[in-house]
Amino acid sequence: MPKNQLGKSELYVSQLGLGCMSLGTEEKKATEIVKKALDLGINYLDTADLYDFGKNEEIVGKALKGQRDKVILATKVGNSWTSGKEGWEWDPSKEHILSAVKDSLHRLQTDYIDLYQLHGGTIDDPTDETIEAFEELKKGGYIREYGISSIRPNVIKRFVERSSIVSIMMQYSMLDTRPEEWLDYLHDNNISVIARGPLAKGLLSERGLEKLQEKFNGKSYLDYSNEDLSELLPKLTQLSGEKPLQSSAFHYCLSHPAVAAVIPGASSVGQLEANVSAIYEQELSVDEYKVYKELLKQSIYESHRN
Repeated sequence: MPKNQLGKSELYVSQLGLGCMSLGTEEKKATEIVKKALDLGINYLDTADLYDFGKNEEIVGKALKGQRDKVILATKVGNSWTSGKEGWEWDPSKEHILSAVKDSLHRLQTDYIDLYQLHGGTIDDPTDETIEAFEELKKGGYIREYGISSIRPNVIKRFVERSSIVSIMMQYSMLDTRPEEWLDYLHDNNISVIARGPLAKGLLSERGLEKLQEKFNGKSYLDYSNEDLSELLPKLTQLSGEKPLQSSAFHYCLSHPAVAAVIPGASSVGQLEANVSAIYEQELSVDEYKVYKELLKQSIYESHRN
């Protein structure tokens, strides 16, 4: 599978990664999906300490036993929780990050994390302290690189200007074009985008209309009303032609050189195989991309801009 460089780092990730949040807690099934992903050429796995309160990291760690060297392993930090206490709290402090990384390393059964990401961020965070923590972990060999997972403009700009992040994870799809205002800027600064949610909760898959009827039940999706989606999805499917719609959805995101990878989830081996098959389809031509753009709404993230 083709690989792309993350920023200026030595990390090269497969164009299609595996978002591990949807693996579930049934260990045998989740392990089968992870192992199949590696067999099919995926080398980039993305988890977080918050997913199932650490259980997801544990499952991924066990599944990778004996194959750790084949994988670019990413996880996230910034949410703290107490066993037995409901919910979690946002904590981007240096103290928490330096402590949480040890727990993640233990659960993942590894000595290092390839990409450690701040799992959110606000303008009120002690950003310099957060960056200091990541830099210390990098210097100590606990992590190879770091990034953030955020779509907030003021947070993105602050980290680009003050840190040595190599990537920013953003929700990005044909139905969520908010990141596009940042793509040129990030590319110019040698920072890669990792696109999560490229299938927009399954709306941009072959079963998109079924998903709309079954899961959304009259609800909207971001800037699109249910009626908008009922009209748009058949048009997108028709444009995709003989290719599955998820192929066009993936390659739409990957059309910009700033985007290093798309990371859909997979809750079954069948879903995973369909995604891998889709990524191997021919990428969009310039003309095809333009036609899609004409059908889609251009959105921006209106909050957190100052």
